[in-house]
Amino acid sequence: MSWGTELWDQFDSLDKHTQWGIDFLERYAKFVKERIEIEQNYAKQLRNLVKKYCPKRSSKDEEPRFTSCIAFFNILNELNDYAGQREVVAEEMAHRVYGELMRYAHDLKTERKMHLQEGRKAQQYLDMCWKQMDNSKKKFERECREAEKAQQSYERLDNDTNATKADVEKAKQQLNLRTHMADENKNEYAAQLQNFNGEQHKHFYVVIPQIYKQLQEMDERRTIKLSECYRGFADSERKVIPIISKCLEGMILAAKSVDERRDSQMVVDSFKSGFEPPGDFPFEDYSQHIYRTISDGTISASKQESGKMDAKTTVGKAKGKLWLFGKKPKGPALEDFSHLPPEQRRKKLQQRIDELNRELQKESDQKEALNKMKDVYEKNPQMGDPGSLQPKLAETMNNIDRLRMEIHKNEAWLSEVEGKTGGRGDRRHSSDINHLVTQGRESPEGSYTDDANQEVRGPPQQHGHHNEFDDEFEDDDPLPAIGHCKAIYPFDGHNEGTLAMKEGEVLYIIEEDKGDGWTRARRQNGEEGYVPTSYIDVTLEKNSKGS
Repeated sequence: MSWGTELWDQFDSLDKHTQWGIDFLERYAKFVKERIEIEQNYAKQLRNLVKKYCPKRSSKDEEPRFTSCIAFFNILNELNDYAGQREVVAEEMAHRVYGELMRYAHDLKTERKMHLQEGRKAQQYLDMCWKQMDNSKKKFERECREAEKAQQSYERLDNDTNATKADVEKAKQQLNLRTHMADENKNEYAAQLQNFNGEQHKHFYVVIPQIYKQLQEMDERRTIKLSECYRGFADSERKVIPIISKCLEGMILAAKSVDERRDSQMVVDSFKSGFEPPGDFPFEDYSQHIYRTISDGTISASKQESGKMDAKTTVGKAKGKLWLFGKKPKGPALEDFSHLPPEQRRKKLQQRIDELNRELQKESDQKEALNKMKDVYEKNPQMGDPGSLQPKLAETMNNIDRLRMEIHKNEAWLSEVEGKTGGRGDRRHSSDINHLVTQGRESPEGSYTDDANQEVRGPPQQHGHHNEFDDEFEDDDPLPAIGHCKAIYPFDGHNEGTLAMKEGEVLYIIEEDKGDGWTRARRQNGEEGYVPTSYIDVTLEKNSKGS
């Protein structure tokens, strides 16, 4: 099957077909280009999506800790890698398919133009040969007619008796001339005819088949190139399928890594305060005045009874509303994290100790390196001056001492927290005993003892001292003292609701530690506030006097 033998007379059709083939090639190239743009936009949108939902890790506290969060961020990382693979697909298509198609289309146009020009030239040459043959043919025909006319004129004069011999001789010469010219044109026509037939045979059996064969090969190469580009189009994506599969497997592994138990435990660790649930409230008997005798119904007894009832009501109301960490302190965070609940304070202290230990290890390594370098300088003075390392070594030693002191201080605070955490049950038991003691102050007849009356006669709380804790308690009467304490360490008491104290200062205790590390105390001038339990030596007395 050859175009040269089968389509010898379809030059115009082949011209249109080869042009259609190039147009189709360029159309496919345009399709690939649009696909590349889709891949690029898709990858860009995926990356923007990942960037939008990735966490802004400006501090360590914002780093994800829950397994569900970590899994989601791992999925985002895998999706980012997936977007990268889409970009690889676009680049591969652009280089292997689109770029190759555009270069091949340019070469194809040039080759097609050359073959068509050769075909047109061959056709023009054949047309020229045909014109020469046709002209010689017409000239031969014309000379034959002229010779025939000369023959007729000669025969007419030769038969005419009235014609002179000169006229006959002249007609004969004219006949011979025309006959000779006719013979020459005949030979020219024969030669031109033979030449045209040869060129025509060559044109249709040699030149045109060769040109059409080249056009056929060009068109077949175009078809093969399209096939290769089709394959490359698919291979561009097939190459990244293993990596995309790994990305999807990574997403599945991230989904499997979600641990609801671990997340629940993290919630506990993050928000656990370390406080014990509140215990039972003591029974407060308000019906005792019903059983009093007439002899007890004096004005003073009524005043004492009224004062006692107000005090008991005040204590119950205060205990019902008192919660040290119900509101966060408005002041700055304390160095020892004493403003935090016990469990959170323990975690913060442990984190700080770990960080300090890491810094200490770095400084120790630096010290060891400096000592080694100093030994090398001492053994080889040409390498450096050992004295130049002394300032840096001294600075490192100071840093080590400072870090050790910080670690020791924080470990002391941590031991204090852990010790109080372990003794919560004892303190709760002590609180229950105190409630029982308060109830035991009542006499069997239902009246209060003198000690209880003295507890009521404490100095009034100064209204000029108004703070956050005072907003929570609307009581007019102060709480009775249940013991006293002596300050072991000084306390500045900068935060709202706290009470500053000096070392050795004696204060009254009006409410003991509830497990949060704070004890409510009062000075003799009536000023009240919270002091750290670890800073005082507490003595609870059954019949402690009021201030």
